[in-house]
Amino acid sequence: MHEMSITQGIIDICEQHAGGRRVLSLDVEIGELSSVVPDAVEFCFEACSRGTLLEGARLNILRIPGRGHCLDCGTDTPLTAAFGSCSRCGGYRVTIETGEEMRVREIEVDE
Repeated sequence: MHEMSITQGIIDICEQHAGGRRVLSLDVEIGELSSVVPDAVEFCFEACSRGTLLEGARLNILRIPGRGHCLDCGTDTPLTAAFGSCSRCGGYRVTIETGEEMRVREIEVDE
C-alpha cells in the first residue's frame, strides 16, 4: 500500500512547515488521475500521525477531477483515466490539464 508512505510524506511536509507548532488541520489535494486512493490516505492518517505534531489534526482531502484538452478538436474534456478519450470526438490525443495533483495545499497551526 503506497498510500502509507504518501501519508508519511504528507506528515513530514507539514511538520517541516509547522515551525514546531501543533497542526490543527490540513488540506490535501488529490487528483483523480494521481493513482492515490483518498480513502486509503484517510485510513493511514491516524496511524501515521500518532505521536507527531499532527496527532488529532483534521485532514481535509480535496478531490481534483481529471480534465484534459483534446489536440484533435480543441475541446476541454473530463477524464477518469490518464489515457482517456475526448468526450466530443473520441480521439486519444488528449493532454492532461488537471487531475494528477498530489499536494499539501494548506495547514492550520496552533498559535
